[in-house]
Formats: sequence, structure tokens, C-alpha cells
Amino acid sequence: VINNCNYFIAHADTALKNNRNEYIFRKEYAAVKAFRAWTYMQMAQVYGQVPFVTDPILSKADADKDYPRYDMQQICQYFLNDLKGLETIEKPGYGVIRRVDSRFFYFPIYLLEGDMNLWLGNYREAALCYYRYLSTRNGENVGYPISNSTNCWSRNSTHWDMSLSQTSWFREGNSYSQTSELVTLIPGDSIPSEGNYSQLRNLFNSRSENEYKVSVVPSQSLINLSEAQTYCHYTSTRNVIYAPTGLSNNQTGDLRLSSVYSSMKSDRIEQNKTIDVVSNSKHNDQNVQVYRRSMVYLHLAEALNRAGFPRFAFEILKDGVNDEIIQEKVIPYYKADSAWIAQFSFPSNMYVRRSGAYPELASENTLGIHSRGCGWSEYNDYYVLPDDTTLTGDARLQYQVEHVEDLIMDEDALELAFEGQRFYDLMRVALRRGDPAYLADKVYGRRGADKVGEMRGLIGKDLYQTANWYLPLP
Repeated sequence: VINNCNYFIAHADTALKNNRNEYIFRKEYAAVKAFRAWTYMQMAQVYGQVPFVTDPILSKADADKDYPRYDMQQICQYFLNDLKGLETIEKPGYGVIRRVDSRFFYFPIYLLEGDMNLWLGNYREAALCYYRYLSTRNGENVGYPISNSTNCWSRNSTHWDMSLSQTSWFREGNSYSQTSELVTLIPGDSIPSEGNYSQLRNLFNSRSENEYKVSVVPSQSLINLSEAQTYCHYTSTRNVIYAPTGLSNNQTGDLRLSSVYSSMKSDRIEQNKTIDVVSNSKHNDQNVQVYRRSMVYLHLAEALNRAGFPRFAFEILKDGVNDEIIQEKVIPYYKADSAWIAQFSFPSNMYVRRSGAYPELASENTLGIHSRGCGWSEYNDYYVLPDDTTLTGDARLQYQVEHVEDLIMDEDALELAFEGQRFYDLMRVALRRGDPAYLADKVYGRRGADKVGEMRGLIGKDLYQTANWYLPLP
């Protein structure tokens, strides 16, 4: 991938214009530079340090050269400079290819810059990059709100065993619109006879192709985290009720896991036995989703929190943000930084928070991300900003920052389960804190606290040593 990108970048004539005075290759040039930057970031996450090559390798002599090795910090610093000025160049447009809108094939440069600044610790700039994407994705004066999509109990019932209302925003299809959850995907082949057939569905779902045996199921730690959440039910008559515990099918606490993953017994005649049939709706086609809207908001929250604004970050989780929330619940606590915060404008007429009306108003499109699986977090007395009033000044702020960061990482796990983000999210926070145990303890504990020793034996590596987080280069 990188060599193909290097070849195109080296040979594309970005000054060439057509007879309408339009640049011919500029869109592709920016897109290819983004492909290269994203690929290098993935390699750094997996291998730690990688040979860094920006010229095409066209001979054995080129391949045998001793190239410098760059880590994540060096890669991010290089590509922040490399991508500068390309952010607003329009994506190439090739229409719909095999029922997938080709606009999903590309990486928004603002998002790449946000992620690179997040890894580098440039938190204010990271937050601004994510905001620039959200505020320009649909053009000027349109917005890109989180939407009101939730997995929730029906508001006009408290029969917890039968009144679940589900919305599958995780995999809403591959059609592009102003409200699409999907941002970027990697398309996979869906026709076996054409060669490189995507096996993604067979890893997550029971199918005849895998003899109904799946490779990926929820960890016990994810199940425990989901059950540990308090679901706040807001009835059609505007009463607050907290859902009970002890519900079956992963329906205790947060409902996102139960909406995505199911496992049920089934008699298979061809195998002459009863087996577990697993369904995972996040992976029911051949494509790999890379970015989606809620991930952008979660990364924005992570950046704002580490920039010193934990209340701003927490509002993204609890209430959802618009200008009204920022004025009421954010700026009063950070008056010295009010000018910087004012750069984040989420007009309340475009980012319309839930009113509590039943049925909900069609204009409502903004809520806290925690509400996507936990009901009405804005009314949840158990979901509050972590604080220690015995502390003052920087000590109190640091307490809030670290504990809000823990909530963001929990939300990442609940919202982005099965999407391949978890290990690297934990890695980023552990490195930031200088605390390898932050990652190691969670990985060792994925089968539950009583099986930590078993997991350590299976992994066979000391994850308290950061060098063991990475794979050896091929």
C-alpha cells in the first residue's frame, strides 16, 4: 500500500489542468497522501517502529537499503507537515461501486490530523481538528450532530422482557447522506470466485462457510462492563425509572451489546447436534468500517478532557453538546479560556437536544453518547461528573481529568466493541499516563478477575513491559 502511494505521489502531475481549468489529479493526490499517513499510523500501532520510506521502491537495490525506523511520534510529526494545506480538498467521486458509495473510501484529513495530535499530546489542536471535521463535513452551516439513534426500552412500557426498541445505527448501510453514521470504510470483495474474498463475516457470525463456529465473541470484561451500567428509563409520562438488574440476553445495564450480539441454541440437521448460533450485526457484510461519527465525538471528548476541560468532555457523554449546553455547563467553569472554547460552535438550532416530549420531536438530533445504550443519561443521577471537593486547584482538575478519561475509555468499549479499536485506545492512555498497568490489567482481566492467571499464561508475554505490546516486524 505504502509503495503504491509513494509511486503515485512521486509521479502525479498536480499542476495539470483540463480544458475547464480544473486540476486533474489534485483530489487523488490528497486522498493518496491520506492513505499513506493512515497506513503508517496503523503500522506504528502494531509494530512500534517501522522502516520509513517516502520514495517508491522500484528495484532490489532499493529494497535492500537500510531505511530509518520511525515510531508513532515521528510518524505523526512527519505527516502533520505532509498533510498541511490538503484538508479542504474535495474527495474524488467515482459514484457507487458494488452498492457502496465511493465517498466512504477516503480518510478525512482533519480526522487524521486529530488522531495524530492526540497521539502527540497536542490536545487543543486535536480537539480543533475533530471539530473542524464535524463543522465542515456537510458543508458550511449544516452541522453533523450525533443523531437520536439509541437502543432503549420503549417509553410507554416497563415490561423489561419484551419492550426493547432497537436502532441499528452501527451498520446502517453504505449509502452516503448528511446524517450517515459511517465516515470511512475499507471495501472487501464479496464474490469468492474473484479471489480475495473477505472472510470478515465468518469471523463474527455462525455461517455454513465456517461450520457455524465463530472466532470472535464478547469478552467477559465487556459483558461485566455492560451490566455495570445503570439504565435510566424516562417514561412517556416523564417519570424516571431505573431498569432492574438480572435481565437475560445481555439486557442488564447498557443495551448496545444485546443489540449487536446474540447467541442462541439451534438444532442443525446437517451436523446432527445442537449448536450455538452467533450473530453479530456489526459484521454482516464484507467491508471494514474504520471511522464513524460516534468515534469522532469520543475522540473529541478525549482531546478536550486532556486539554483541561473535563466538564466539556463529560457533556459529550451525558447531555450532548450544543451552544446552550456550552454556555450553561462549560464556560462558567473555565472563564479564563472562554475565548478558546468559543471556537467550538454547535448552534442550538442545528444541534437540537432531546426535550423529553413523547413522541420525540422530529427535529431532535443530539444526545449524550452514553444514552445510546443507557437510556436518558441527562436524567441519570448515577451518571455524574467524577469530582473530589476535598481537593482544590490543579489537584482537583487532575482528579476530574483522569476519572473522566476512565469514563471515556468505558464508553469507547461500549460503543466501539468489535470494531478493532480497544487495544490501541488503551495503549494511547497507558502511554499518556506512563502506566503500562492501565493496558496490561485490562487485557489480563478480559476473561474476568478470577481468570487473570489463566490469561497471563495464554498470552505468554509480560504486558507490563511496553515492548511486548508490539508484534515483531515480518
